Parts: sequence; C-alpha cells; structure tokens
Amino acid sequence: MADRIHIAHLVNPVRSPQAPELAETQALTFESMRRAAAQAEHVARIDLLTAQYPEDHEIIPAFFTRTPDLERCVADVHHFSVHRKLPLLADLLERLYRGSSARYLVYTNLDIILHPAFYETVASRLGAGLDALIINRRRVPAHYRSVEDLNEIHRLRGAPHPGFDCFVFDRALFPRFCLGQVCVGIPFVEMMLSQNLFCHARRCALFDRDVLTYHVGMEIFKKRDPEYLAFNRAEFWRVIRGLLPQLDSRKFPWGHRNVLYRMLRWGLHPAIPIRLALMLEPRRWGRPAAPSA
Repeated sequence: MADRIHIAHLVNPVRSPQAPELAETQALTFESMRRAAAQAEHVARIDLLTAQYPEDHEIIPAFFTRTPDLERCVADVHHFSVHRKLPLLADLLERLYRGSSARYLVYTNLDIILHPAFYETVASRLGAGLDALIINRRRVPAHYRSVEDLNEIHRLRGAPHPGFDCFVFDRALFPRFCLGQVCVGIPFVEMMLSQNLFCHARRCALFDRDVLTYHVGMEIFKKRDPEYLAFNRAEFWRVIRGLLPQLDSRKFPWGHRNVLYRMLRWGLHPAIPIRLALMLEPRRWGRPAAPSA
C-alpha cells in the first residue's frame, strides 16, 4: 500500500437556502466523491478537501477536510453594481495546494458528479506519465436529484459537453500558474486554468469522451451576469498577455492536426479562444515542436 498514488481533490461548497436544486446537486457531488475515493483505496490515497466561507460549514460532510475559510471574494477586488460572493480561482487552488501534501491535485466545479471509477482511472493515467488531465463531463436529465439516484446515473452514458470543469495536475505546476483575479461561477475560469495547464505541463491531455464525470441538466450554456462576465473576460486577457511568450498552440488539444482541422475545432470550442489561437499561429513556423501527450 505504500506505493499508492496520493491525490487531493478540492470543491467549493456553497450554502444557498434560496436554491434547493443546488443543495441537491451538491449532495450528489459529495456522495459520489466519497464512493469514488473508497473504490480507489487499493491504488490511491485520496484527500477530499473543501474551500468555503464560514457560513458554508454546516453543509459540508464530515468525510471532507475543511481548508482555512475564504477571506475575500471578487467583490473585494473590483466594484460591481450587484454584490455576488464569488471566490477567486487563485484562492481556491492555493488552499488545494496547501491543504494536502498530495503529489497530484484535482479541482472540479461543485456540481460535478464522479463515476465510482474516477480516481482509479485518474491514478492510472498519472502513473502512465501524464502530469495534467482535463476530463469533460456527461450531461444527464435534470430529474436525477436524490443521492438514491446515483447508481442509476452511473449506468448512463449521458450526452457530451464541450466545456472544461475537471482539472488534474501535478502539484509542482501550481507555483508557476498565473491566475489573476478571475472568479469562479463565471465563464473564463475554464480558459484560465486550462491555458495554464497547456502552458506549463509537460504532458497534458484532454479526455472529452470519458464517462467519468456527470452534470445534472442537459443545458450547455447558462445565462451569466454580464458585469461579472466582462470582468472575467478582461482579467483573462490581461493575464494571457503576460503568458504569451510561453504559450504554444501545439500544446492545445488537436494542436498537431492540420491547420483547417484545428482551426475548426478551436473556433467551435467554448473553452479554447480562437483569438488566442490566431495570435499564436505565426509562431508555429520555424519553432521546435512542443511535447505531445
């Protein structure tokens, strides 16, 4: 058992009495993580962590380890006309990094349900030499709301979803991340974290056909507060400009395919900015090839 891989996984629970559907979804998430960790005991040591505000304590199950309470939100770093207590991605990942000695770190959105084989599969892929993974979720009908539905959910293949919401990476990468002040719960989080993985990981792979994570609800895009969306967009591009010298689009998914194929895939993908791909395209010529996963 001494050679088991060590993985820490953090989620950001939210107590929201006005949103009972969110409470139901989080209960599914929590229990799915517990079951997946138990199933993986023979191959991995799993630390289940949370990053939360003080008012969220009561909804967190005892099998999680609470990291220090969050002390700020995005409204503390920028003025908005409507106050929303949305954490900064950098604060969540800092607590993930410092909350465990695990070699590998996992961050998922709070509404992502795990398949029982999730950690076993992740451990196998990390053991094969990857230092970063992105795993796309499957969408299942919204009538699955109870923990008693988990077994049935796990039998479903579900429908694909193109966005990124499950990230696995070697802890050695985190000190190199540039995350700015983007907040979670708003688009551009997935772009910020994935671009850091593409930039800094030696071997990063996207698994967009797995049946390892689920989301209750068939929607693909949700309506977001335009003010917060504009903030995250501006913050993403501010950070990316600083990363530009280190970025190489050959490390993006499909980055080694022909130009027409990759531009079509990137142009249609909600988490890979085609504007950024076009900015990086001229550098591909006469530059040594990036490592491929």
